[in-house]
Amino acid sequence: MRFSVIITTYNQPRYLELVLYGYSVQTRRDFEIIIADDGSGPETAEVIERARRELGLDIRHVWHEDRGFRKCEILNRAILAASGDYLLFTDGDCVPRKDLVETHMRLAAPGRFIAGGYLKLPPEVSRAVDEEAIRTGAVTDLRWLRARGWRPGRRALRLVRSHRLGALFDLLTPTRAVFQGNNASTWRAAIEAVNGFEQEMGYGGLDRGIGYRLENYGIKGVQARHRAVCMHLHHERPYRDEAVIRRNREILARIRRTGETRARRGLDELRASIAER
Repeated sequence: MRFSVIITTYNQPRYLELVLYGYSVQTRRDFEIIIADDGSGPETAEVIERARRELGLDIRHVWHEDRGFRKCEILNRAILAASGDYLLFTDGDCVPRKDLVETHMRLAAPGRFIAGGYLKLPPEVSRAVDEEAIRTGAVTDLRWLRARGWRPGRRALRLVRSHRLGALFDLLTPTRAVFQGNNASTWRAAIEAVNGFEQEMGYGGLDRGIGYRLENYGIKGVQARHRAVCMHLHHERPYRDEAVIRRNREILARIRRTGETRARRGLDELRASIAER
């Protein structure tokens, strides 16, 4: 199995640097990284080049011009650039636990996607995260987190170290397996079958769109929120637009109502537009 990690980013070079460091200390290193860059400035390119040079990561940088929020399009461009037959999707503000890639690899099976979990860190804890905390695993250690003032409550169960216990929690949780773009994986063939991400969608539920289409196509979601874990660093969302979110909800409702399995403007349409140039 050839494994590709697709990481989206937009003008968050320090966070991306931390995330790439997290992938440099994974328990499995046999994967490539595709950076899906939605128009970042030169600082991001510098971070990527430094990670190639200093961390020894196999990275491809896929970039397009900044013309507003176009995450779905840059994700589709990254899919076209990826060489893997299995794809893990995540974001440039989500630091992976050391076993994230290994866990997705172990759980991969035909006919399903893996729905990993994440914990949102508050601003003060996010500021405390550095390379040392990632290298030692402190960033996913409850004692370290609590020492910096965070009380995650029941969410602390997502940081259980035992995979056997994590599997039990995943079995018992009432939360359904949902395709979240910051920690989900499936086969490239499945992504191709649903025509990738819907480029008509902006911020707010775009990953659920592809998840619903995968389910309509017959790809079953597997809950892994207690086994495949990443830590979401705090940031603001100036690109949030209520009108776009309402439009996205309409699209999601249509997908579920009609059983739609293919994006109306996705991978095939992107390929055609590239070929025309």
